[in-house]
Amino acid sequence: MTAPMFNDNKLKLGTFSANCSSGMAVTKVDERWSNDWTNNIDLVQQCDEAGIEFMLPIARWIGYGGETDFHGNVLETVTWAAGLAAHSTRIQIFATVHTAFNHPVVVAKQLATLDQLSGGRIGLNVVAGWNKPEYDAFGVDLPGDHNDRYAMAQEWFEYVQKLWQENKAFDWDGRFYQGKGIYSLPHPVQSRLPIINAAASQEGREFAMRNADFLFTPVFDFDQARETVKDIATRAASVGRTVNVLTFCTVVCRPTQQEAEDYLHWYANENADWEAVDNLMSLQGLHAQSFTKEALTLFRDRFAAGHGGFPLVGTPDHIADQLEQLSDTGVCGTTLAFVDYAKEFPYFREEVLPRLEAKGLRNPA
Repeated sequence: MTAPMFNDNKLKLGTFSANCSSGMAVTKVDERWSNDWTNNIDLVQQCDEAGIEFMLPIARWIGYGGETDFHGNVLETVTWAAGLAAHSTRIQIFATVHTAFNHPVVVAKQLATLDQLSGGRIGLNVVAGWNKPEYDAFGVDLPGDHNDRYAMAQEWFEYVQKLWQENKAFDWDGRFYQGKGIYSLPHPVQSRLPIINAAASQEGREFAMRNADFLFTPVFDFDQARETVKDIATRAASVGRTVNVLTFCTVVCRPTQQEAEDYLHWYANENADWEAVDNLMSLQGLHAQSFTKEALTLFRDRFAAGHGGFPLVGTPDHIADQLEQLSDTGVCGTTLAFVDYAKEFPYFREEVLPRLEAKGLRNPA
């Protein structure tokens, strides 16, 4: 079986943050996403039937405060992936794992088990970590040197890969990890699990170039997207690899442009949880290095609408055209986030997916 992430659709689609309260919309409206288990099962089955390639969770341990405590309620990603895999048949389910908080021996065993359970449909999103309150919650110091975070992540990743490849016991004596007589059976069903890594910093992108199949990064406009794809292609080629670019989008799809824009203004402006937005932006700017200071200032509204995601707001025709332009930049795919994923996805499926098929961006499910 070909992993869904490696299929031949020119534009791959996924969902992002369905395991987190409010999803990606930092809003106080009543219909904001409830990340309860019933809703997640509903969503994965809809996406599975529609031929959507993947679901990607956020690993979050501490919320962002505000009136809603944005992302204060979160389903842990490895167990979430196990449950969704059991309720689907073909979609790729990613587990997002913090290298600072999860031991490689445990993760190697967990994901190999999940890959067996799912018939080879698990993926790994590697996170080096950046959010200081989460480090504080674990009683772990956030390394002041960005290089140290990625040095640890690199050793973590190499340790996991060796555990998935070796059939006999070995010793590990590294800078961050040590182990004697360790091995991990069974191995994953897939010869290589699809690997996602989100990074914007120099060190982060170098890590992605060495290890990931997909760099997950924000897109602010089509020109910047094109430049990012070119940069990543050059960097990857320099180390003899190919790394594709994924991004994330906020979707408000309605029959008319005015309806879509009115709803966006209502949930992401009039009813935004601005305290949570500012907390999120402050932490991103201080620690993540995923956004420049200028971008953080310019895109405050986008953070309210969808955690900084590229806005797809309008009619099905407009959104399909926007996705075609995004694909033309070389971006290989995007995640989708709605205020209420399960209730809004059917309209997207019925109206936008056929238009993407007609444009040659996707094959019929």
